[in-house]
Amino acid sequence: MLLVRPPGVYSPQADTELLTACVRREALGGSSRVLDLCTGTGAVALAAARTGALVTAVDLSARAVAAAWCNTLLHRGRVRLYRGDLLDPIPDERFDLVTANPPYVPAGPDRRGPGRGAALAWDAGPDGRLVLDRICRTVPRVLTGGGVLLVVQSDLADVPATLALLRAAGLRTSVVARRRQPFGPVMTARAALFEQLGVIGPGEREEELVVVRGVREP
Repeated sequence: MLLVRPPGVYSPQADTELLTACVRREALGGSSRVLDLCTGTGAVALAAARTGALVTAVDLSARAVAAAWCNTLLHRGRVRLYRGDLLDPIPDERFDLVTANPPYVPAGPDRRGPGRGAALAWDAGPDGRLVLDRICRTVPRVLTGGGVLLVVQSDLADVPATLALLRAAGLRTSVVARRRQPFGPVMTARAALFEQLGVIGPGEREEELVVVRGVREP
C-alpha cells in the first residue's frame, strides 16, 4: 500500500505488518469501534477501516497525524484523527479493538524521557517500557466487554511484563504472532548498550517481534 511518509514519521516495517495481519484476523464490521494508538502513517488504522469499522487514530507527533490524514484521503479511509498522548483525546469513549505499535526500543539509563524528533517513534526510556507500561495500565478500562487489545513489541522490551500487567488489569492474554528478524539500523547502533543491559548476549544481533493479545471478559 502506497503511503505518504514525511521525514520524522515512522516508516511501516515488520512490526507494522505483523500487527496489521493480526487486525485482519479480528471479527470487525460496520458497528465495530477501533482505536489505533501511536498510529504513525496510519497504516494499521487504514487496515481496520477497510473492514468497515469506525476507526479513531491518535499520535503524539504532529507530523505523524498530518501523514495519517494524507493517507486516509489517499486511500479514502474513514478514520478520525487526533494529536495527543494515548487516551487523552478520547478519555470517555469505549472500543471493541485497540491496536498499538508504541515506541519500545531501550534507550539506556541516561534517557528516561521520550525521544525527540524521529526518535519519538522508537525511544522508550531506560528499558523500552516507557509507553508499553502506560498502555497496559490504561487501555483495559476503555475496552468494551469482549473487547481486544493488540500490541506489538520487541522481546528486548520484556514481553512477560506486558503479559503480567494486562493480566493484572483483568485481561485474558496470549501471544498471537511472532517474527524473528535481524536488527535494523536503530537496534544495530545500540547493540553494545543492549549487551551492557543484559537484554542480548554477546554478538547477538536479532530480535523477536511479538504481538500480545488481551481480551476483556464480557
